[in-house]
Amino acid sequence: MPLRLGTTAAGLVTGYVADTLFGDPRRGHPVALFGTAAAHLERRIWADSKPRGAVYAGLCTFSAVGLGVALQAATRRSPFARFALIAASTWVVLGGCGLAAEGTEMARLLEAGEVPEARQRLSHLCARDATTLDSAELTRAATESIAENTSDAVVAPLFWGAVAGIPGLLGYRALNTLDAMVGYKSPRYRRFGWAAARADDVVNLVPSRLGAVLTVLCSGGRARDAWRVWRRDGEAHPSPNAGQVEAAFAGALDIRLGGTNSYGGEVESRARLGEGRDPKPADLRRAVRLSRLVGAAAAAVAAGVAR
Repeated sequence: MPLRLGTTAAGLVTGYVADTLFGDPRRGHPVALFGTAAAHLERRIWADSKPRGAVYAGLCTFSAVGLGVALQAATRRSPFARFALIAASTWVVLGGCGLAAEGTEMARLLEAGEVPEARQRLSHLCARDATTLDSAELTRAATESIAENTSDAVVAPLFWGAVAGIPGLLGYRALNTLDAMVGYKSPRYRRFGWAAARADDVVNLVPSRLGAVLTVLCSGGRARDAWRVWRRDGEAHPSPNAGQVEAAFAGALDIRLGGTNSYGGEVESRARLGEGRDPKPADLRRAVRLSRLVGAAAAAVAAGVAR
């Protein structure tokens, strides 16, 4: 256990380091197992109904929270066992290493001119329709995903782990996974996925803004520009949270994000974020480096807040 840190703080830091060094578990990933179980339940109870979707989201999320509560209670008399479980939970719910690896691979493909391969690879980062995207649009999509997922896959889990320990870690990841599965405005999920999407918005309100602040602090000589663009453009995004970190990244990297996107046949025209040039593959690599810095800063903040 890291010296001079409380049990929760030590577990969060150890889990963050494990994710940074080793990435996701290669087999039997708990998040994948949760997704499989959630998909099975969806097939059983799906209906084009907001109340039915709310029941589904509640069952899945509170099952994860309940497991976390049980694990936390079982280890209340054993600080080392509590530390080990928090570290393991943090490791499996974080996605910083995988996010950086996908961003780096996308940059490599785009730099090599391998656009068809990059179109296929984009699905590892987001659900955007990539069939007709050219190199510039693929670069923008990947850069936006790196920014948004820095908050969703790194800052937010660490925040909820610091606030609520194991239940916070597992509950947040369960809800965020549900949002990725059913939180789309497609004909099938427009009503059924509404509760999961809105709940995910709520639990990310604070982490997304914390992520934007940390982005500003990690921006070096462009901190003032990152702050200005974030405060000016962060609310222009249709999501109450994604635009916060995306705008901060745009200002920090002196690039311009936003534009027309397509998801499952639904076309969205989004406001532009930032005032620089359109991102290039080299900027995608810079976004990966910035994401890593923000993740390290988030781990430090979480350790300082947690008991």
